[in-house]
Amino acid sequence: MEMVTLIVIIAIAAVAIIGGGIVGLVTSTRRRKDRSLPPQAGTDVITRPEEPTVEEPSAGEAEPETAEPAAPVIEKPESTASRLVRLRQRLAGSNALGRGLLNLLSTDQLDEDTWESIEDLLLTADIGVAPTQELVEGLRTRLRVEGGKADPKAALRDELIKLVDPGMDRRLQVSGADGAPGVVLMVGVNGTGKTTTTGKLARILVSEDRKVVLGAADTFRAAAAEQLTTWGERVGVEVVRGPEGTDPASVAFDSVKEGLDTGVDTVIVDTAGRLQNKAGLMDELGKVKRVIEKQTPVTEVLLVLDATTGQNGLIQARVFSEAVAVSGIVLTKLDGSAKGGIVVAVQRELGVPVKLVGLGEGPDDLAPFTPEAFVDALLG
Repeated sequence: MEMVTLIVIIAIAAVAIIGGGIVGLVTSTRRRKDRSLPPQAGTDVITRPEEPTVEEPSAGEAEPETAEPAAPVIEKPESTASRLVRLRQRLAGSNALGRGLLNLLSTDQLDEDTWESIEDLLLTADIGVAPTQELVEGLRTRLRVEGGKADPKAALRDELIKLVDPGMDRRLQVSGADGAPGVVLMVGVNGTGKTTTTGKLARILVSEDRKVVLGAADTFRAAAAEQLTTWGERVGVEVVRGPEGTDPASVAFDSVKEGLDTGVDTVIVDTAGRLQNKAGLMDELGKVKRVIEKQTPVTEVLLVLDATTGQNGLIQARVFSEAVAVSGIVLTKLDGSAKGGIVVAVQRELGVPVKLVGLGEGPDDLAPFTPEAFVDALLG
């Protein structure tokens, strides 16, 4: 009997131990599962950022001041006179056309082979066939008449100046009538430096103490409006712009209205230059001009051309002259890589003068064009 009782006690103890272990195992497993349960279906998991801790100022302690954003530094543009001197020096130092012509004309005997070489040099400089023939014919006649007393350099200078046409009116029409601002429309294909030239022209006018407003009507390139805004900040002029894709004519209209309301001297409007659709471009530029002239006349239409593009530049000139009445030409990048004859060719093509030239990337590398100074720089 005692033996039976002992067996029963041992069995009860074993069941208790085993049951406790199972309970512990189940509890432990449930806890691990609870820590890794995914969210229920249809429930969003939202992670909220921690609230920043804000320290309250102590009694009597002043609250820290918020720093004001730094105002843009307004640059002082270089004067027109010093700009002209520097640009002439740069053009003279990098030019090969004038030196090549002088070397050929300085030979002991100007035979037919020499004259053909002169013609070839002029043609490769993008002067054009008809102007080249005029120049060579004028030189041959003058040197033949003057004989041994002839000065080849002086003769070449006179003939080149005649070819560049000093009689053209190269004044910029940047003033309006009856107190209205002058309106300058900048046109040209993208990549010629049109927007940069717009900013540089603003610098020239500001250096002459004129009040200017810029219009960012190239609304198809977000970078164009940003670029023009930067130029405006540098010289302290207002820039009127709209969201990307805005109707260019609308921005042009608002720019001129701002100029009229604030009484500025000149409004310069930068336009888009997409040549993918010639008809669309013509319609767009025509619309911009018509909308502006509902308020006041456009006084100047400047076509910006890259002087290094040669004959491609002439093709562009034809397209834009059909789209809008071009009144002046700006030749950019007219340095050692350009063939200076493009000045003659584009004037002949459009019948309008080159009014401004640019020789580099600097903010003041834009200057009025004068035939005498240009030819003197060519001849060194």
